[in-house]
Amino acid sequence: MIFLNVNGNLEPLEIAKRARAAGLKMSNSSVETRNGIILAIAEELNRSRRSVIDANDKDLAEAAKEGLASPSMKRLKLDDSKLNEMIRGLNHIAGLGDPINKTLLSVEMDQGLELYKVTCPIGVVAAIFESRPDALIQISGLCLKSANAVILKGGAEAKRTNLELAELERRVSGKFDFPIDAIQLIESREDVEKLLKLDEFVDLLLPRGSSKLVNYVRENSHIPVLGHAEGICHEYVDASADLNMAVEICYDAKVQHPAVCNAMNTLLVHESVADSFLPKLSTRFAKSVELRADERARKWIPEAKFVTEMDWSTEYLSLVLAIRIVNTPSEAIDHINRYGTHHTDGIITDDSEVARRFLREVNSAVVLHNASTRFSDGYRFGFGAEVGISTGKVHARGPVGLDGLVTHKYIVAGHGHLVASYVGKNPRPFTHTNLNKTWNI
Repeated sequence: MIFLNVNGNLEPLEIAKRARAAGLKMSNSSVETRNGIILAIAEELNRSRRSVIDANDKDLAEAAKEGLASPSMKRLKLDDSKLNEMIRGLNHIAGLGDPINKTLLSVEMDQGLELYKVTCPIGVVAAIFESRPDALIQISGLCLKSANAVILKGGAEAKRTNLELAELERRVSGKFDFPIDAIQLIESREDVEKLLKLDEFVDLLLPRGSSKLVNYVRENSHIPVLGHAEGICHEYVDASADLNMAVEICYDAKVQHPAVCNAMNTLLVHESVADSFLPKLSTRFAKSVELRADERARKWIPEAKFVTEMDWSTEYLSLVLAIRIVNTPSEAIDHINRYGTHHTDGIITDDSEVARRFLREVNSAVVLHNASTRFSDGYRFGFGAEVGISTGKVHARGPVGLDGLVTHKYIVAGHGHLVASYVGKNPRPFTHTNLNKTWNI
């Protein structure tokens, strides 16, 4: 498992061919080997944290000179806390069950003729991400566990950090008997343009970053894309909400880490609790959050700026919050389904019927009841990490962990069975009986 294109010495076509060959070999690897590599990477990351942070500090200094936006600067930064989180994620991934070779279905088609549906790797995954160098570790860890070869393209603003992490993984890889091209790194935009055309060798694209990046990938490739364009997330405070709890949930959803896709963008408040709730919210947020509110809400928070139509569909990634008063839960649901991006949305209420309706009717990948939108995350869901969050409805949805990196194949095992026996004037009947067996050979 060696990064071969760290210095850009290979063309994307050659990288993809090598990834395809590696992926085919990986599908027959043992989970013990894959876990061993993941755990060794975690150990080396802990030992090398100073050199990783030093590389990241250089990236941060250059990004600051070039005027990188504050939200991107926050995503770019690695510190001991973030490294600890990365290490915990790798250890968690190693502790999860093997996602491949799992029997999903077993059926006797006829005596001695058996059908199995078994999980297998997707093959070759190409991940393109911005700002967040921790994504390199998360994605490669999940791909290793699921026996997928991966081609990684990080943001230019994190070049030194990505190279340091790539070299770290290369040092670890030499100790294991594993395909050397399991993970490869490309650097230039030109390489990305070429990679997007290689649908013969690349099975899945994982863009992780701005809506501009995701849309560019979708518009310039025939390879399937798994990702989301933006995270316009909502919390709705219902008439029966515990208002003190609602204030704290909203504070966490907005302030705990505002520069991420699962941070709250818009707050919807039922008119019957606006007079009690909004002053509490304003006091809790104090001067840390810029509030933009509709005319009705400004009655209780006059310091707020007037909200515009554009605010409802803007992903802030900063300490800015749009607020709207709604008359009914239906109005809140309609607002979310109209302006949201089907990412993560929550309701705060003690009315179970209203909560049930919200959770059913809001058309988002993750919906929450009495909890912060910030829980929408692969690590917090117990996936170890995530390769990204998908807002689509095909293959994988929400935080994509190991289950989103496998597909399946059908295996038919017989003893000289012929289709000719099952057609004609006196066809032999199929039994189609569930076996409850695990495929094994």
